[in-house]
Amino acid sequence: MTALFRRLLPLLMIAALAGGWTFRPAGAAAEEPAGRNGANARPKTELAAQARSAILMDASSGTVIYEKNSHEPLPPASITKIMTMLLVAEAIDDGRLKLTDKVRASEYAASMGGSQIFLEPGEEMTVEELLKSVAMASANDASVALAEKIAGSEEEFVRMMNEKAAQLGLKETKFVNSSGLPAEGHVTSARDIAVMSRELLRHEFITKYTGAYQDYLRQNTDKPFWLVNTNKLVRFYSGVDGLKTGYTSEAKFCLSATARRGDFRVIAVVMGEPDAKTRNAEIARMLDYAFAQFESLPIYKAGDVMGTLEISKGAKTRVPLVARQTYSVLIRKNEAGEKIRHELKLKQPLAAPVKAGDEVGRLIVYRGDKVIADFPVEAPETVGKAGWWTLLGRVAGKLFFAD
Repeated sequence: MTALFRRLLPLLMIAALAGGWTFRPAGAAAEEPAGRNGANARPKTELAAQARSAILMDASSGTVIYEKNSHEPLPPASITKIMTMLLVAEAIDDGRLKLTDKVRASEYAASMGGSQIFLEPGEEMTVEELLKSVAMASANDASVALAEKIAGSEEEFVRMMNEKAAQLGLKETKFVNSSGLPAEGHVTSARDIAVMSRELLRHEFITKYTGAYQDYLRQNTDKPFWLVNTNKLVRFYSGVDGLKTGYTSEAKFCLSATARRGDFRVIAVVMGEPDAKTRNAEIARMLDYAFAQFESLPIYKAGDVMGTLEISKGAKTRVPLVARQTYSVLIRKNEAGEKIRHELKLKQPLAAPVKAGDEVGRLIVYRGDKVIADFPVEAPETVGKAGWWTLLGRVAGKLFFAD
């Protein structure tokens, strides 16, 4: 380096900074890849320019297609109800709750302000009626009534919400209530919302309610109530069937939307939008981008037989390994011809007892020699330990009927 260049270098740096030049290390990537399949985190144009935070995710694989400040903890308003609906859906699928169960509204539940269906203290509705009120009309009173039905109190239900958030690995989330009404310290992030939305969608019946545009409560009474979905995209964007809007003066306009076309389902989340029109337009732009650029390649569909589980000392020794969910990978449309292969690696030997949902192996998907997806594989059913006489009979069978 010459003496003249050393003297000019400080002036050159000042001029560069003033002119807005960007310095990038040699070989640095212009776009950050998200997910093992190489989907880019940012397209060439900003998809959610007005949002404070946003994310676009493939619902099946969890691959992030686009994100903007997606880890920033922000007030979520009524998007909170995604977690409320998730706990309700789990209780229904577990048999702890039935859609036909009656729920009596407490004075506390009936006192909720904001969006509501105007429950009266002591009024009874079914779980299904309250669930559709939460999903479509974002009813705060219905949310609290369901919380009290499941947990006995909203406080206990909130503890369950935070426990579930921890199980899902949601690091930017803390719930203070079940409705999303403003409360100090009640926050989550766009990425966490996408993860809980993805988990909710595993309960496939939920889109019957989140995807409906209108319905009625208290029909054939003197107080009928017309439910209209606060998510207008369920009517105006093809394939949208959920999930939840949110608004408070603090949170601004928020939305977690999901749309499906064929085997490809995506989740788009925006937070802190200036108005509903902008919120809907930017969600639509995100969905347009996903469906134009990507497709989902199924490896196994829910219900497909993937193989056989060998279980030692179990009431059953062999169980068909049936896919509990659809396993797929996200690929760009121009990559559809590339060779994709997969490998199922099971835990062997697998000793009883085994519970339905226990991880029993991994499904690894490759493009060439590169791993592009790695899924946990769950046991399709519960298999208890075999009794002493059963084990003895097996041993005797091997002794007397061996070749």
